[in-house]
Amino acid sequence: MFSKDMHVSLLLDFYGDILPERRYEMTSLYYNDDLSLSEIADICGISRQGVRDAVKKSELELRELEEKLGLAARFAAVRAQLDDISSNIEDISENVGESESAQLRSIAAALKDMNI
Repeated sequence: MFSKDMHVSLLLDFYGDILPERRYEMTSLYYNDDLSLSEIADICGISRQGVRDAVKKSELELRELEEKLGLAARFAAVRAQLDDISSNIEDISENVGESESAQLRSIAAALKDMNI
């Protein structure tokens, strides 16, 4: 059995729609639903080796897409920057007047509402 690279689950969120539907389904069942290769083989009506090959092919394709496009990496960078901004806003809001503090809290809440 091969070990799961959970980064693939994130890549599946970004690029999964590009995969053929059947391979997407098998890869999602493996990474997102944590089913075994044998369980997926039973569901899909193919051999365990067939599932393994499909999942490995999907992993390779997803990694190649990330290498070329870098969407997941950019998303992570933006998320980290937003977290830093939110933290800085909270620090600043402690050292200003009530009116300014309320405005800063409103900005911090808007950043959190972005769900990034």
